[in-house]
Amino acid sequence: MGCGKSTLGRNVAAILRMPFIDLDTFIERRFHRNVREIFAERGEEGFREIERNVLHEVGEFDDTIIACGGGTPCHFDNIDFMNAHGTTVFLVGSEERIFNRLKRGKHKRPLLAGLDDEQLRDYIRQKIDERMPFYCKAQLQFGSDRLDSEAQVGETASKFINEIILKRK
Repeated sequence: MGCGKSTLGRNVAAILRMPFIDLDTFIERRFHRNVREIFAERGEEGFREIERNVLHEVGEFDDTIIACGGGTPCHFDNIDFMNAHGTTVFLVGSEERIFNRLKRGKHKRPLLAGLDDEQLRDYIRQKIDERMPFYCKAQLQFGSDRLDSEAQVGETASKFINEIILKRK
C-alpha cells in the first residue's frame, strides 16, 4: 500500500503499449462492488479467495502488467503462482515516502481513515514486517520513491523499463 504499484505499472504499460491490470480494480469491476464492500460482505478470507481466483485468471494473460494488492502475495500459493507465470517485482519504497503518500490519501482507505500519524507509522511498520518474507520471494526489486510528480513518474517508468524490462530480454 502506497509504494506506487498502480502509478508505476500504469505508466510502464502505457510506454510499452501493453495492457495494464490493477487487480483490485479488476475485482471491483467483476463483482460490481468496491474492495471495502467485498470485505464487509465476505470477510477477509472471502476476499482473499476471490483475489486468488482472479489472480490465477489474469496471470494466464500474455504480455500484461499486473499490479496486485499489497497483501496478494501473502496468501495461499499466490507468490509461487506469480513467480511461475511472470516476472515479479517488489517495489521498495522508503517508510517515510509510503507514510507521506498514505497520509495524503488515507481518507480513501477505510483501514487507515481513523489513524493518527503515530498509528499510521506503526501500521506501515507492522505490515512491512508481516509481508517482507513474501515480498522477498519476488524475482526482482526496484525502488519506487520517485513517483510524486508527473516528471518523476516518467523518469522512474523509463528507468524501470531500462533496468527491469530490457535486461530480461
